[in-house]
Amino acid sequence: MRTITHWIGGKPVTGESTRTSPVWNPATGAQQAEVLLASTTDVGAAVSAAAAAFETWSQSSLSQRVKVLFAFRELVNARIGDFAEIISDEHGKVLSDAKGEVQRGLEVVEFACGIPSLLKGEYSDQVSGGVDLFSFRQPLGVCAGITPFNFPAMVPMWMYPVAIATGNTFVLKPSERDPSASMLAAELWAEAGLPDGVFNVVHGDKESVDALLEHPDVAAVSFVGSTPIAKYIHERGTAAGKRVQALGGAKNHAIVLPDAGIDYASDHLVAAAFGSAGERCMAISATVAVGSAADALVEAVSTKALATKVGSGRDADSEMGPVITAAARDRIVDLIGTGAAQGATLAVDGRGLTVPGHEDGFFVGPTVIDNVTTSMDVYTQEIFGPVLSVIRAGSVDEAIAIINANPYGNGTAIFTGSGEAARRFQRGVNVGMIGINVPIPVPMAYYSFGGWKDSLFGQSHIHGPEGIAFYTRAKVVTSRWPKVESASDSSFHFPTAT
Repeated sequence: MRTITHWIGGKPVTGESTRTSPVWNPATGAQQAEVLLASTTDVGAAVSAAAAAFETWSQSSLSQRVKVLFAFRELVNARIGDFAEIISDEHGKVLSDAKGEVQRGLEVVEFACGIPSLLKGEYSDQVSGGVDLFSFRQPLGVCAGITPFNFPAMVPMWMYPVAIATGNTFVLKPSERDPSASMLAAELWAEAGLPDGVFNVVHGDKESVDALLEHPDVAAVSFVGSTPIAKYIHERGTAAGKRVQALGGAKNHAIVLPDAGIDYASDHLVAAAFGSAGERCMAISATVAVGSAADALVEAVSTKALATKVGSGRDADSEMGPVITAAARDRIVDLIGTGAAQGATLAVDGRGLTVPGHEDGFFVGPTVIDNVTTSMDVYTQEIFGPVLSVIRAGSVDEAIAIINANPYGNGTAIFTGSGEAARRFQRGVNVGMIGINVPIPVPMAYYSFGGWKDSLFGQSHIHGPEGIAFYTRAKVVTSRWPKVESASDSSFHFPTAT
């Protein structure tokens, strides 16, 4: 059985702990590896390595950092296929989706390559007699990232390129369910010339998470995952005096109006609901069909759901793979059954799907549930599976009210041909990321990613300008260089702009 180790101080490290967790192949249902779970001591070793490396990396020139970032970018780009295969084997998503994930992560690396411009400060000449004022930003120290299973390459890349570019060092705690992509990234950072200890990887569970939250040398923590854990991370981290950005769960809606092109809207809804088996924090899991759009929309998405090709992520013909674990499959299946029991209509039932040659895989077929109400479990819970719930509404305003009543505020979309309706929607919904005829409105890397309400704890969104601000702090310098003969012109009066 292959054992996946940690990466500390520029090399693979076994560590003190002998606890392990299985790594499954979701398509076959077979265990393919085991990953070591770090102890508090192991986490301490990673933080110590990062703290030691910070002394020199924080003083490195911007040109040195950019050189390493560009080298890392080229190495990752050359190995996209390798990343995709690793992700497909451990997560289950199809190869094309896995390649797209790595590409979106690379966009953040490319954004971070522009760090000389992004760290430009401000300068005000002659704010007072012989006095100049200027500001600049400096790194925080050791930063930590705690990331989820659904994007084992992209979500960590939302964090560590920006943290490293701004002069910090980094300890990544990826999901123990699909840890190998992070180890490949560590190897490529070393090949790119990043000094030992600047980037570290520790695998683990709650013990390692708590160790990062409590370690006095960790200055900041970035997290993406479920809302209960995001809240926990934010509370524990801020109580320990750390800067924390914690992105939580979602229940993303898409409104479809009668004037929308049903064929266009249904194509994009099916892709947004069933891509990556619905295991996306930006997946559309609920569509609000307004008025006469409902019947035609349900018919269209049902037909396309039944036509979706489900199979192993390694199969080039597959459009959707399995979910991550047997436990995830069973939970999704139970929620589908609960929806039917609570009065919803199963337009397409994905339970019991068997893929020939992969009978033991963790598969759930695309599922469409019609006549869902906002009180049903299938609506109130974040399913994180290939399930699309259809809610019926009588007007745009009613649809907006449904979205605003939901505790999550991550992403949302509207399909319409009306500019007025789109504008009313974008201004009226209490959601952080909005798509107009775009179902998954993930911003480009030079904007920041993040939601509202229970989808975000803390003030800072991730990557983009807010990412630069999160991983740095500002200094403002007031400077005077007096002539020697006037060096004694000090005063006890409060300084004024004279």
